[in-house]
Parts: sequence; structure tokens; C-alpha cells
Amino acid sequence: MMNFDIVIVGAGPAGLCFAQAVAGCGLRIAILERQPESILANPAFDGREIALTHHSAQLMQSLGLWEHIDQHAISPLRDARVLNGPSLYAMNIEHGDSKKASLGYLVANHLIRQSAYEAVKSSQDITLLTESDITGVSTDNDGAYISLASGEKVKAQLLVAADSRFSETRRAMGIPATMHDFGKTMMVCVMEHSIPHHHVAWEWFDYGQTLALLPMNGMRSSVVITLPANDIQRLMSLSATEFNEDIAMRFKHRLGAMQLASTRHAYPLVTAYASQLVANRFALIGDAAVGMHPVTAHGFNFGLSGINVLANEIKTAKSRGSNIAATALLERYERKHRLKTRPLFIATHAIAKLYGNDSMPARLIRAASLRIGNRISPFKRAVGHMLTEAS
Repeated sequence: MMNFDIVIVGAGPAGLCFAQAVAGCGLRIAILERQPESILANPAFDGREIALTHHSAQLMQSLGLWEHIDQHAISPLRDARVLNGPSLYAMNIEHGDSKKASLGYLVANHLIRQSAYEAVKSSQDITLLTESDITGVSTDNDGAYISLASGEKVKAQLLVAADSRFSETRRAMGIPATMHDFGKTMMVCVMEHSIPHHHVAWEWFDYGQTLALLPMNGMRSSVVITLPANDIQRLMSLSATEFNEDIAMRFKHRLGAMQLASTRHAYPLVTAYASQLVANRFALIGDAAVGMHPVTAHGFNFGLSGINVLANEIKTAKSRGSNIAATALLERYERKHRLKTRPLFIATHAIAKLYGNDSMPARLIRAASLRIGNRISPFKRAVGHMLTEAS
């Protein structure tokens, strides 16, 4: 049997970042991952660009990830615009509202994954057990136990699940999650365009579709289109020429001519919130704990925030010679992470419901809410601060 202090299931950004966060204090850490290490070392482009707050950027710097990312691949998010229907009127959220030079940064998901792997692989405290298929997990008062398809057994003081919003480990531990399938699919890709974006992000709740624009360096942007699955399938099957014309038309030619600059990727729009974030010698982090709606672009930011809270609790316990899996410790993490995430999780569902409703009363409320929000300076400053998480 292999023995560790902490075993993490999932070597995505959340799992890798958590391992890095608790490394260096004398704990033996293992990460169990199904994929081969070659994929972790060179993750493929998956279409997703991650909007990072200033606080998240600081956490990534402290974890040693930032230095592994090409600085030319980090795009500033200067301001944001929220648009409704065909109107040119927008609620503008400006970086000046947060007293920062930008609202945050934009980094490709695969680069975050790669930088996290680079940081972790040099740690003497972390063991990567790749190509590991888990057949069973359980915990008791003495430890956490993991069975692998290879026949090997693993024991730890604490088991941490970071295996996506569809977490199999969460299910195996008997923890339900409130999941909402919006019945829509998101398609993401990179587009070049002839009119500059000025590093302003767009969230455009058009009638019958939702469009998002995340500005990258140069004359290109990450484009996110949310539609019913059948419509996304049609978009995915178009030739490059047909696709370019379709996307430019969807954006009402506000960015001029548009040209596909990457592969296209589609993801179902499903959110998840675990009914409990901890159990006996067990904790959920990242999307396994809270899988946010992308409208706020806060999913990974919340993941990093929760990782930081749990890691600090564990390191404090270790320094005091206390139990790193104590019930009180895990409950403090759960309480803090719920307080941080629950209000915005509920709010985003309300926003998605309102702005996904194209009835005439909803259209009027949608238009009015943008104008009211634009005129209330304290509200805009609060939104700006929430988006940046500036310290």
C-alpha cells in the first residue's frame, strides 16, 4: 500500500494548483490522474480562455505558475460591456471603477494547465501517479482509502477531489450536487477581426443567442457563442468561409470582417453546486465543489480562492502539529467557500434566466436593468471590484 498525507484526484488546473499550494511544508502529496503524463506536459488547445482577476494572478504568481506563461500570451482585460438585444446601448464596467489599470487578465486554459504542471513537476513533495484508474474510494476515522484498477491501494490522511463538475469521486463518496442543465451548448474559438476591440470584453445577450467576446492581444478575440445544441452542431460543421460569414453576421459586423484563427470546441452548459463540500477526511475543490455559469467568468477564480483557503488551513494545522483532516478544519473551509461562492452562483442563475427569456416583458426588464445599472455609480464600482478582486 502506498501512503501519503494528501491524495488529490484529478490533475487539472485545480488539482495541480492545490498540490502546489500545500507543497513545501513537509506533507507527502500524490495526484491521481487517468491521462498519461505526456498530455499533462503538453495539453492541447481546448478553445477556452480564462478571465483572471488580479487576486487570481497574484495567487498564480505565488504558486510559481505565472513565470511559466509567455507574457505575450497574457492579455489585459481593460473594461467590459454588457449589451442586450440589437441595441448599441451597453452597461459599461470600466477599470477606473476598481482603481486598477485593467479589470484583469486573459490566459488560455491550456497554458494555465501547462504552467501548473511545470510548477508541480519540480516539487519534491508531489508524486504524480498518471494513468491511474480509480475503482473505489472510502474514508473512516483513520484515513482515506483509494483502490486502483492496477490492484494497488493508496492510503492518505486526506482525500481531495478535483475531478470536474461531473466528479465521479464526489458521487462515490455519496455527496449529491445540484446540477442545472440549461439545454444549451457553448462553442468557443479564436477569431481575427478587422475592427479593434480595445481590450474591452463583451457579454452580449442578443435575442435567441448569447455572445461573449474576450479580447486577446492584437486583432483577435476568443469568441463564445451559446445556442441550442443543434444550432451549435451546424456551426461546427460549416466550412471556414461559411463560418466566418456567419460569425461576423451574428456580431452585426461590429468587429468588421472576422476570420477563424483556431479549432472550434463545444461544451454543454451545465452548472453544479455540491450539497456539501466536505465529509470525513474528504474535501471538494474547483469545479467538483462549485461549477459556475460562465456568464461571470469567475469559475477558475473561485476555484483558486477555495484552494487558497483550504491550503492555508492545512498548512496552519501542519505547523501546529494538528490533524490536517480535522472536521473543524474542513468545516471552516466549507463555510468560507460557501460564503464566497453561493451568492454569485444564485445571482448568475437569475441573470441567465432573465437574459435567456426573449418574451416582450423580459426584453423590457432586460433593457431597463442595464440603464439603471449604468446610472448607479456605487453599483458599478461594486461590480468592478467583484470582477477584479483587487486587494
